Amino acid sequence: MLRRSAPVRGIHSPVALEAVVVNFFWRSPVLVAAVLWSSAFSLNASAAPAPVFVLNSLDASVSVVDPVTWVETKRLPTGKEPHHLYMTPDEKSVIVANAFGDSLTFIDPRTAEIQRTVKGIPDPYHLRFSPDMKWFVTAGNRLNHVDIYRWDGANPTLAKRIATGKTPSHLWIDTKSTTVYSSMQDSDELVAIDLATQAVKWRIKTGPMPADVFGTGDDRFLLVGMTGGENVEVYDVTGPQPRLAKKIKTGQGAHAFRAAGDKRHVYVSNRVANTIGKLDLQTLEVVDSYSVPGGPDCVDVMADGKTLLVSSRWAKRLSVLDTVTKKVVHQVKVGKSPHGVWTLDHAPR
Repeated sequence: MLRRSAPVRGIHSPVALEAVVVNFFWRSPVLVAAVLWSSAFSLNASAAPAPVFVLNSLDASVSVVDPVTWVETKRLPTGKEPHHLYMTPDEKSVIVANAFGDSLTFIDPRTAEIQRTVKGIPDPYHLRFSPDMKWFVTAGNRLNHVDIYRWDGANPTLAKRIATGKTPSHLWIDTKSTTVYSSMQDSDELVAIDLATQAVKWRIKTGPMPADVFGTGDDRFLLVGMTGGENVEVYDVTGPQPRLAKKIKTGQGAHAFRAAGDKRHVYVSNRVANTIGKLDLQTLEVVDSYSVPGGPDCVDVMADGKTLLVSSRWAKRLSVLDTVTKKVVHQVKVGKSPHGVWTLDHAPR
């Protein structure tokens, strides 16, 4: 049962209460001004666009870029060799994985302030949460293992370390949170790990130097970029064993994927060809291509669905591509060997 609030002593009518409020504001103009300024500041801060984060893998830092002025506003220190980043399930932090620093740096995705550092995470080169948010998985690029951690909403706890092929590179987890897929960069393999048993289900040989892995929404196909070649290899993973279904020629150094946000297309960077390809996931064909200089590596798509953020790995630049005009409209100077790039204001995955 709801209880009515007790009336303020000495005030027995709305008119009297109004008189008290007006008298308070009249006698306290400085306080009123402070309250109004604070409210305006809070509204302005919440309306400000989220910053863009670029990981400088050879500088042990993160460049924070303003997406309006396209200027680096500050640089945050991390552990050694930050390569990739991923948002926590509660969307309150973005985690930077410091591969050689054996640590995770948690950053506020809206204010770009460092929140905390978690140490004792061996070689977290690549990272990903399972869709059911129960598991946090890392690929140990130099230590040749995949680590599966339980996630309690705040901290990872190691559940199983799984020896894999040589140089596990990128990870993907299916929509049902049953299987982890990992490419093996130096043994040219794709490996599947069952999350329930935390054991390797199968492995298959791939083309040269497989890198990023991307799964279709129906979990039927896996796309794998061949950084040592010019193709994206497409595997049908619906059966007990995978089957190579197609090779899509995208350009030399096919490397990293990012969903376009329309549930039909995905972008792939071709690091040697200096291009970004656009793939149709229904036809499994290249439908468009864009020139981006400096060894395009990782990609993010802004919320407008037409602006691509690309780390130009060899040029120490963040390249901003307008896919409508097909032109690079901004290049922002960042640190050495920029790799992962991400913003909270991104297109749907």
